[in-house]
Amino acid sequence: MLKKFALLLTLLLPGCVGIPEGIKPVENFSLDRYLGRWYEIARLDHSFERGLSQVTAEYSLREDGGVRVLNRGYSETKQIWKEATGRAYFVNGAEQGYLKVSFFGPFYGAYIIFDLDQEDYQHALVCGPDKSYLWILSRTPTLDAEIVAGLVAKAAAAGFNTEELIFPSPLREP
Repeated sequence: MLKKFALLLTLLLPGCVGIPEGIKPVENFSLDRYLGRWYEIARLDHSFERGLSQVTAEYSLREDGGVRVLNRGYSETKQIWKEATGRAYFVNGAEQGYLKVSFFGPFYGAYIIFDLDQEDYQHALVCGPDKSYLWILSRTPTLDAEIVAGLVAKAAAAGFNTEELIFPSPLREP
């Protein structure tokens, strides 16, 4: 039974770090410039972030060469801050914005930066292994409405259901 479970995991796990159809990770990526705090401007809903506002992601280097990920958000209903710490590693090399991230032991999911302000690293579009995962991130807690609209349009053109985006505080839907 254990062997069958291990085989099933071996077959299923690569799909968790795959790239959705039509999505291309950014090239000429610089991890050093990406490290630090990012604010969540918008997201598609998921159980692990449901009900959270003021969401941030903090990226820092790990001793093993990977990336430490600290996600944090405020639960209005419970009146508490929730945190999750994970680790991420590049899938195809450090020049491409394509990582695998884990918050649960050996299980990894894709973290794909597919649009990035590569001049200043001030905003990004990030997705997971399929088009049900999408985040608009910014270096600041708010982002100009025109930039948000442009990022939403890019995500919609890539096939994401942007009608379902959640805009947690402090920014509301443009």
